[in-house]
Amino acid sequence: MTPEATADGGAVHLWNRPGIIVIDKPRGPSSHEVAAWVGRMLGCQVGHAGTLDPQVSGVLLVMLGNAVRLAPLLLRHDKEYVCLMRLHHDADNERILKIGEEFTGRLYQRPPRKSAVKRALRIREIRKLEILAIDGRLVLFHVHCDAGTYIRSLCHHMGLALGTGAHMVELRRTRSGAFGEVGMHTLHAVQDAAVASRSGDPAALHAMILSVDAAVPELPIVVIRDAAVDAICHGAQLAGVGIISMKEFRQGDTIAVLSQKNEFVCLGKALVASASFNPGDTGLVIAPTTVFLQPGTYSRGWTKSGKTFPEKTKTPKKPKQKPEQRPAVRQGPRSVRKPYDRKGAAGGRHPQKKRYH
Repeated sequence: MTPEATADGGAVHLWNRPGIIVIDKPRGPSSHEVAAWVGRMLGCQVGHAGTLDPQVSGVLLVMLGNAVRLAPLLLRHDKEYVCLMRLHHDADNERILKIGEEFTGRLYQRPPRKSAVKRALRIREIRKLEILAIDGRLVLFHVHCDAGTYIRSLCHHMGLALGTGAHMVELRRTRSGAFGEVGMHTLHAVQDAAVASRSGDPAALHAMILSVDAAVPELPIVVIRDAAVDAICHGAQLAGVGIISMKEFRQGDTIAVLSQKNEFVCLGKALVASASFNPGDTGLVIAPTTVFLQPGTYSRGWTKSGKTFPEKTKTPKKPKQKPEQRPAVRQGPRSVRKPYDRKGAAGGRHPQKKRYH
């Protein structure tokens, strides 16, 4: 890929395809600032999935280009954290170890006051909570939880259950979905790779950026023919004749559609189950929901119909006839009432009232 300079000679576009880069977010900047810095380094549109507070570090997924369309899917990924909690009073170590088991399962949570979402009561599942170390009032634990779980609230509730009170001291995200600490990159490493790419060596940058299909390893995969790719990019539904191979799926499942070159074409919804047809059969199979490749990436394999249709001629509209208006009825002059003076009646005399004897 050759970098393209902008008209003003400033920013250089080093990346113009969908991709995901896993950033090791440091403490201090917000998630939005980190994503903006990556976009400025690479010269492309970016977005992030799974917001981390400024004082929280760890795995932050930055989506490049059209990969931002994966945000609703990435936000649903389960998360793992390592947290350092401080108790407000001394507590027995056995009681602390037992509290980890008590807080495993489905829990009620209300987001803390300093949060960007509505403080509504909701249910989140703590799949695993393991106490790693206890040093006086400091407790280090590892937690595997649903997306949207507030670890700050979890520490507060654990402190209430212990009867000592507690608060979160430090938090680090170690995994988000299929992405862990192994494939993370610091902002300094991304900047170094961007500088090397501008100098003509894009190998380091390409090694950092993951393909979009890495975000959905658990989804069923369907591989399609190159001749069907452009039709899908234009919004057409996928028929069985365009499928080469597939994994088992059910009707209504979300499917990852790949090209023969292992490029992520789109996400789609299964119209039928995989057991009801074979690759090459006729009939519609998948309806695209999120397309990642641009139209024209592959040559068009579909042809327009040879049928000719007569041009539609517009018939002139007839002028609307106004309804006949009835002649106005002449009204005579209104009867003029004589003004009454202060005494009431015309001529200055009050009308006599009937008196009953």
